[in-house]
Amino acid sequence: MKTPRIPIAIQQNIMRSLREKLAQANQALGRNYPEPKLVYQQRGTSAGTAWLQQYEIRLNPVLLQENQQAFIDEVVPHELAHLLVWKHFGRVAPHGKEWKWMMESVLGVPARRTHQFELESVRKNTFPYRCRCQQHQLTVRRHNRVLRGEATYRCVHCGEPLVAEM
Repeated sequence: MKTPRIPIAIQQNIMRSLREKLAQANQALGRNYPEPKLVYQQRGTSAGTAWLQQYEIRLNPVLLQENQQAFIDEVVPHELAHLLVWKHFGRVAPHGKEWKWMMESVLGVPARRTHQFELESVRKNTFPYRCRCQQHQLTVRRHNRVLRGEATYRCVHCGEPLVAEM
């Protein structure tokens, strides 16, 4: 699949957001953490991911173009917080108290674990699963892991295992 090109103006806005939040964090923490690498190659339904060892933030180019301001306000600080927590505290829970503190107290952004973006444009083949409280759509990769017996998934709301709908 060909990665869509991100217009330079959007890239500049994302970089400006990253640099502002990094400067804010460095000042608050009394540190001089380096600027992470930004890559626009995240696929699937994730808005972004933080790659700790590479000190890199990967952003989903399709969702970015559809939700530009939300990426600036939420996604960039969210992923930056993961990198800063790793540098500052070492390996801890991904969305634990250290990450929440970094998001809210240092970066001044509400600590939300997941985005609420419309996913129709990035959702390819999905498979319906059900728990006690709602229907879920699993990706091909997760569906195949269930079929091979390698994984079971649970609803984050009710905690029940997800069962394939037939």
